[in-house]
Amino acid sequence: MTDTDTRVDDLSDFTVEIADQVESFIVAVREIAAAEDPDYAISLLLLEVSQVLLAGGRLGAISDVVPEERFEPDAGFDPDVEGIRHSLANLLEPIDEHAALFDPYAHEPELFTSRLSDDIADVMSDLLHGLQHYRDGRSGEALWWWQFSYLSNWGSTASSVLRALHSVVSHTRLDVVEDETILIEDHLLAQTVAEVVVDNG
Repeated sequence: MTDTDTRVDDLSDFTVEIADQVESFIVAVREIAAAEDPDYAISLLLLEVSQVLLAGGRLGAISDVVPEERFEPDAGFDPDVEGIRHSLANLLEPIDEHAALFDPYAHEPELFTSRLSDDIADVMSDLLHGLQHYRDGRSGEALWWWQFSYLSNWGSTASSVLRALHSVVSHTRLDVVEDETILIEDHLLAQTVAEVVVDNG
């Protein structure tokens, strides 16, 4: 650590804001997973993942957070996110599997296959771990964990999820199959224009 490292004592308001964003994401994902509406799920997940990445960007923009204790205190049992994972896998089944890039700056970038349900559950697990610290009164430890895990894991995972969801929405909106009526109208219009050109010639 350097002299510019951020002291947790100076970040109490910031920590509360991050905790609120984390909790909002967790509540929203649970509600989305329980709704059993794929169209609703895709749109809202795009929004919620974007929002939590805003919190991550704020964490990445500040200096290193220095926890009060040298070793991380026990946060208890890690929260069980298997139910969320299973619900999202069923909900997103047609689009769950997607291609992801491990590190775009690696010497030989590695492309691999991932699942949205696994990735979102993984992000939730990291965020819930920090939230346990926060709820137990260890706000400094929570902030340190959220920042560390953002840089080491959930930030890149959530970014991959966002790219995949953005791709789904883009294809849905832009890859429109032309209606047969429109094709017929275009053909008639082209035919009319051709006849006018011939008559004027």
